[in-house]
Amino acid sequence: MTQALHHDLRQSIEAIAPEFVAIRHRIHAHPELAFEERRTSDLVAEQLAAWGYVVHRGLGTTGLVGQLKKGSGPRTLGIRADMDALPIHEKTGLPYASNLPGKMHACGHDGHTAILLCAARYLAESVDFDGTLNLIFQPAEENEGGALRMLEDGLLERFPCDEIYALHNAPGLPVGQIGMIAGPAMASFDRATVTLTGRSAHGAMPHHGIDVMQGAASIVLGLQSLVSREIDALKSAVITVGSIQAGATYNVVPESATIKIGVRTLDPNVRAQVESRLQDFVTAQAQSFQLQADIVYERKYPVLVNHERQTARAREVAARLLGDDNVVTRGPVMGSEDFAYMLERCPGAYVRLGNGLGQDGGCMVHNPLYDFNDRALPVGAAFWVSLAQSYLC
Repeated sequence: MTQALHHDLRQSIEAIAPEFVAIRHRIHAHPELAFEERRTSDLVAEQLAAWGYVVHRGLGTTGLVGQLKKGSGPRTLGIRADMDALPIHEKTGLPYASNLPGKMHACGHDGHTAILLCAARYLAESVDFDGTLNLIFQPAEENEGGALRMLEDGLLERFPCDEIYALHNAPGLPVGQIGMIAGPAMASFDRATVTLTGRSAHGAMPHHGIDVMQGAASIVLGLQSLVSREIDALKSAVITVGSIQAGATYNVVPESATIKIGVRTLDPNVRAQVESRLQDFVTAQAQSFQLQADIVYERKYPVLVNHERQTARAREVAARLLGDDNVVTRGPVMGSEDFAYMLERCPGAYVRLGNGLGQDGGCMVHNPLYDFNDRALPVGAAFWVSLAQSYLC
């Protein structure tokens, strides 16, 4: 596609973008948590059907696929957007702020959905491609594994994709820029729930009990030594203690304590090492305090690994659309993303879309003051259109 055609594409997308900004605001005002995205799913299905997509619903409970075939070409392309919100109380004060207390689109999935809808309309009405386009609207990305649920429901068997892509908005990256990196791009996420059991006692006579608080404190402090002294300094690992629950008053040694721990890594070998050593460490610490330790260790999202060829394609498309200076190498981050499951089964890439700096959309995600930057919507939509054209035309 020539530079002039890219300019025309961006102008055409800008012309229809306000319609999808309005859709984004509707979704934002009615956030839905994991596997509850019925209203959003209904809206997406209605829009896709009006543009000629064949809509398949019920994948991963509330997920759906809009499929559009043109010509007789054998190529198939998948593009995914996530739809779920977070259990956060919104504090933005925006006219379209969440009208549901305790629920909020604090990660921009409303923007991702609107971006893909905008691209979907343009591709249906204005692009004569030759192949099959599978637009995947996924529920429950936020720590609930909606991608895996869709795969278990036969996503890629029913809707095969030669390549598959997704994007996420990136506060701290200017609007109009796209970032990506081949190889490991986002961390795995695992969680451990540790239950310590001791013996309760009066706070004035702790020698009659076995104090879980001492053991819990020692475990929390000592866990960081696993990263600082046992993991290669050139490799990444993060251990976060997110919750300690024990006791209820001032003068009682509690009988039990529960510690909730998150673990993130960028390397499968480091992931296995941390899992093994965490369990050994907690068990040994508990024994040193005469406590019983029960550990439930759950492997959640895998490392998200971008495929070399597909990342190169995404980079080339973005450079032609936005200019070389607006395509940056975005290093790995320790956040996690369940699109990793899809990339384990299909070659593809996950890219970052600039959401702005400072007051211009720079507030970090998962924050009650966050809002997706509407100026990024046409950029993302034009990128999806260009990517589809690069593969299917």
